[in-house]
Amino acid sequence: MGFAGRLAGRFLQSRLTPLLTVAALGAGLIGLLATPREEEPQISVPMIDVITALPGASPAEVENLLTRPIEQRLLEIPAVEHVYSMSDEGYSLVTARFRVGEDQERSITRVEAKLRSNPDRLPMGSSPPVVQPHAIDDVPILALTLASGRYSSNELRRIAIQLEDDIRTVPDVGETRVIGGAPRQILVELDPTRLMAAGVAPGQVAAALASANGRADPGEMATSGSARRSRM
Repeated sequence: MGFAGRLAGRFLQSRLTPLLTVAALGAGLIGLLATPREEEPQISVPMIDVITALPGASPAEVENLLTRPIEQRLLEIPAVEHVYSMSDEGYSLVTARFRVGEDQERSITRVEAKLRSNPDRLPMGSSPPVVQPHAIDDVPILALTLASGRYSSNELRRIAIQLEDDIRTVPDVGETRVIGGAPRQILVELDPTRLMAAGVAPGQVAAALASANGRADPGEMATSGSARRSRM
């Protein structure tokens, strides 16, 4: 019998063994009761997206001119643990993931301050970086897929939008999103001859359409002792 066997034999024959066993069980029970627990613990893992656009640039140009400089600046923040990026046609997305337990608001402030510190490092013509924070609660927990051999993708999208309206009425639903299909669009074809005759540039038409895509609130009109709010 080796040393381990002799030690185990003495432990089994000792009168202190039951006391030590009871003491260990009591300590474990006290630890179990004293340890705070939550059914849905809130873990702070700040994730912040930095979105930048450079119209007309290829994915390779976006990576060299936008993505890499932004990555370098985000990696300079001490609390940043990982940086992920994606470069597309005229579009850059860089995501910074902070260490577990970092404060969300403080992380946003750090990213915005870092991006403002060197604005000249971005190329001419690029849009200002848009900072969009994410949290654990933003992770989707349910995805519904609609498939049919009878309806087209556009028809399925209309059905999905109706289904989305019903899902939004469910308590505790924070955000819903429809992906796929072709959103409804209005195609505007310009007549170059009439534009030239009217002295209007295509950019002016685009600006007019963009400004018309909204609602204005001119105010209230009092009639017969009541106020009526009008909209445009």
